[in-house]
Amino acid sequence: MESGHTPVLLKEVMEALQPARNKRMLDATFGRGGHSRAMLVAGAEVVALDQDHEAERCALSLAAEFPQQFTFRRGNFSSLASVNDELGPFDGILFDLGVSSPQLDTAERGFSFQQDGPLDMRMNQEGAVSAADLVADSTEQELAEIIFRFGDESQARRIARAIVHARVKEPITRTVQLAEIVEKAVGGRRGSKIHPATKTFQALRIAANDELGVLREALTATPAALKKSGRLGVISFHSLEDRMVKDFIARHSTEEIRGDSYAFGQPNPDYCFKKLGRWMPGEEELNANPRARSARLRVAEKIL
Repeated sequence: MESGHTPVLLKEVMEALQPARNKRMLDATFGRGGHSRAMLVAGAEVVALDQDHEAERCALSLAAEFPQQFTFRRGNFSSLASVNDELGPFDGILFDLGVSSPQLDTAERGFSFQQDGPLDMRMNQEGAVSAADLVADSTEQELAEIIFRFGDESQARRIARAIVHARVKEPITRTVQLAEIVEKAVGGRRGSKIHPATKTFQALRIAANDELGVLREALTATPAALKKSGRLGVISFHSLEDRMVKDFIARHSTEEIRGDSYAFGQPNPDYCFKKLGRWMPGEEELNANPRARSARLRVAEKIL
């Protein structure tokens, strides 16, 4: 595990997915390898995916340590269907969504305004659209919609207007520059512990990486990619992701479809899962890793 990276909900993931010898696990969001390493130590074979070139560098050392158990593929987890066609199905699949601590702490990646850096935010640095591109090219209405939809920001219109006015004077290319524009637009912190630019940064990151579209595509592929009795675990960090995962599991764990059109209910063609529960970080983990505070793990087991 790379220094500075703490895998979130590790104990809960291990207990829920039960990696062991003679099991094949897919770590669909390798990050810096904390969950993969624990699965490998438990004896499982692990296939890992990640689009970040830094993740690929970390994977090389893990492959050297576990040459017979570990395989890394560079790519987005939206490619799950093709990975399954080639290598699956799996006994367990893990999605650990969001941004890793090393990404947040590297100013050059532009995910955080805690340090000044280029306004990038691309998970895959070879991707076409950065946060700076969105800020530069989107209309005021488009920016407001992005910030409201993906950031749940009540002052989205005011922030979008301020961004458009500011970019006329000079290009917005730095993280601190944007954070200051947002802070000024909403009238400062007003005693809040959370910086007023937090939701705007989240929204731009989600939009730049099409995070919800990628998650939707990956979730759709999971039933076919799991063996019977295989388990799916998803760690999410904001309500948009968590709601999508919750709805997906609920839709696939209901035997009958009921509604006004069905007098007695109809068989659900998507039924294949059993919900196993939801976990959140305990006090001990939160004390050790405050960034885990918003993490939620949902788990389901394939029964058909």
